[in-house]
Amino acid sequence: MIKERTPLTIYETAEIIGNLKTTDKIKELKIFLKKFETIDIKKAKKIREKIEALEIIKLKNSDMIKIIDILPENAVELNKIVTEASLDADETNKILETIKDNK
Repeated sequence: MIKERTPLTIYETAEIIGNLKTTDKIKELKIFLKKFETIDIKKAKKIREKIEALEIIKLKNSDMIKIIDILPENAVELNKIVTEASLDADETNKILETIKDNK
């Protein structure tokens, strides 16, 4: 039964999976997730906290998750992730600077 739907980053998912009883399926899932991890969970959580602290109203939680998973390096990449909101240059720069400083 699904109690709640909450978007999770790859890193948060890996952390949850790591706490489950190990089965063949769990092992496969861990291997799959490792292919996409580029930073550790502590850095991912720190980036999330810093982006949330920016208080950009246009930025949805699901957009933030995608940003943390992909870690865009420039405005073009960021704008491809955040398609439903048009971030201004200042907001874009703040997000990119946050990623760069905490990566």
